[in-house]
Amino acid sequence: MKICKNLNFLNWKKMKGLIPVIIQHYVSGIVLMHGYMTVEAFNQTKQTKILTLFSRSKKRLWVKGEVSKNFLKVKKITTDCDYDVILTFVKPSGNTCHLNRFSCFLNNEFIYSHLYSLEKIIKSRQKKDILNSYVKKMYDSGLSRIAQKVGEEAIETVIAVFGHNTNDFINEVSDLLFHVLILLHSKNLELCIIIKNLKTRVYSS
Repeated sequence: MKICKNLNFLNWKKMKGLIPVIIQHYVSGIVLMHGYMTVEAFNQTKQTKILTLFSRSKKRLWVKGEVSKNFLKVKKITTDCDYDVILTFVKPSGNTCHLNRFSCFLNNEFIYSHLYSLEKIIKSRQKKDILNSYVKKMYDSGLSRIAQKVGEEAIETVIAVFGHNTNDFINEVSDLLFHVLILLHSKNLELCIIIKNLKTRVYSS
């Protein structure tokens, strides 16, 4: 778990011992829920690496998931410029909302979070025998066929870029990215690993 140094300056006095907490998914960036922390909840979260909040209705520390067992593993904690809001990035073990939804907020997905959702579907197809599943069929065909398919889609993308139909090009790029995701997961890798690798590179602008 990564804890930013500026958390030493948290303003616990502004709301009389409470600080609001925004909880985001550590990969997709989707806002999962909102809560409050006391110093005790903050320290317990740091110690256990499981999100602990202060319940204003129960008037006690509350480990998110203590009933549902859908715990939120904390990956990173930071704060805002005024040190009066805590931002946590978490890895959920299930749905976050008590209404059995992924997030307590509706329709708050970022456009790029669809890639994360698509990855979850692709990954699930590796282990489940779903009838007429194209992804499952690709996995069953083996790594060589998946790699070959990525090559075929790459060639079709290059051909389409010189065409006059923008929609054809968009569709070919979409097909290529989709099959690259399948190839990544066939090697037990995720797109976030590629993104992190890109962040370490220096490109001239």
